[in-house]
This record gives sequence, C-alpha cells and structure tokens, in this order.
Amino acid sequence: MKPIREIYPLLNEPRKIVITMHQKPDADAMGSALGLYHFLVSLGHQVTVISPTNWAKWLNWMPDSSKVVDFELNKEKSEQILTEAEWLFCLDFNTLSRTKNLAPKLDKYTGTRILIDHHQQPEVDKFVFGVSNTAKSSTCEMIYDFIVESGNVQRVTKDIAECLYAGVMADTGSFRFPAASASVHRMVADLKDKGLEHTKVHENIYDSYHENRLRFIGHVLLHRMDVYYEYNTAVISIPKIKGFNLKHNICRCICSLTQIFGIDSMHLNISRTFICSPILF
Repeated sequence: MKPIREIYPLLNEPRKIVITMHQKPDADAMGSALGLYHFLVSLGHQVTVISPTNWAKWLNWMPDSSKVVDFELNKEKSEQILTEAEWLFCLDFNTLSRTKNLAPKLDKYTGTRILIDHHQQPEVDKFVFGVSNTAKSSTCEMIYDFIVESGNVQRVTKDIAECLYAGVMADTGSFRFPAASASVHRMVADLKDKGLEHTKVHENIYDSYHENRLRFIGHVLLHRMDVYYEYNTAVISIPKIKGFNLKHNICRCICSLTQIFGIDSMHLNISRTFICSPILF
C-alpha cells in the first residue's frame, strides 16, 4: 500500500469516485464518507457514497445523506456505479469483510482502492494507496488531515465541518477519551471558524433517540448488569429480548459502566441476534 500523499497531485483531475464504509455505519463512518464526498465534489469529481447496509435514522440530518445509496436496496445500481468508478475510497474499516454482502463486489473491483482508517490490522494488500493510523481519534479526523495535507483547507465548508465534527465527537466520547488529542481540539477550532454549530450537531446525535432506547438501557442496567468490585470489573449480558421494538439494536450500555467508581475493566456479552455498533447508536 503506497502512502496516500501520492494521490494529492491527482486530485485536480476529475474522475468518477465511489466512497464506502462499514456495514451499519455509525457517526464516524457516515460523517467521514459525507465529509469526503463534499470535498471531492468541490474539486469537480463525480462522487457516489454507497453504504453496505441501511443506517440509523438519526444520521439523516447530515448534509446530503439522502444521496447515499443503500447497497442492499439498490444492488444493480450500486454494481453499475462501482464498475464505472476509477477510485474507491474505503473509510472506517480495513478488511473487506466489514462490508457484509458488498465485500465480494469490492474484492472484484478493478480500479484503485484507497484506504483511510484508524483500526488495527489493515489488509494492506487490498489497497493501492492508503493511510492507517491507530493513534487517530476517528476516521473523520483523518479526512480532515487528508483535506489539509492536500493543500485544500480553504475548501472546508460548514457542511464538511458538521459531518467531520459528528464523527470526532462520537468516537472520542464527546472529547473525554484519551484519543481527544491536542490536534483534535485544533481541528475543532478550525471547524468552528468554518461555521460549525457544534451544539446543533450534538443535539442531532444525542437528543434524537426513540423512547424505546431509554427503556432498553434502563432494563439492561437494572436487570443485566453485574459488578465485581474485588476485580474492578463490570459485566453486561444482553440475551435476545422482546418487547422493545428496536430496529437498530442498542449495545451502548457498556459506556455507562465507565461512570462506576473503581471499575477499570468492562465487558459486554451479547446475543448475535443483536447488531452492535461499538461507539454510537
């Protein structure tokens, strides 16, 4: 995998580009994809974002989220777009298996695959260009770096700022995790200068849940949480539960365990009936 900086000189030549992310995209996946989408469109590229699966409705506030193609609902259209694309950006995942039924199509893709991701153990042989950095807070932070390092910081608009801020905020636990480095805060300051309304983004993500989500979390914390103070450990176990009418299943209860004094180790046991996004729901 060649360094991603080698594509910077090629950005000014318009081409057909596809951006994709992992299945059941969260705020970082969708935010990075749409942030990059707006940037590439501003350079004159023809860009399509394809999600391997559907996504939570609370992500639909992001600018141009309505243009994202759901592969599971539009397989023929997605395959045609992929066939015509010269570049394929893969964001917030580093193994093709993370894209569910889209994976075989990505594996057969004959154009240029480009990786931007912050997770461990990337399949580097699958990508022509890329950057993989586990020290980064989020893929959204890496998209910001990509824009800045390519010499296009002036192209960061309010729409891009909102998309990127959403992912960084989510993946840093609202900036309380160690990954919220000084560079993250400098990035946010620049996004504010570009018109970011951070309270609006926070409300769109954290104040738009369904009643059933809170009832589910309450049920789990009351009936499914075990605390072992002698081991500084807390465990949540979630079997198949009926009665909450949850389309996008919720596993974020584990984050509540960080609020218990003296707990250093947290574990989540979950039925495979549920689909867990590790950061946000």
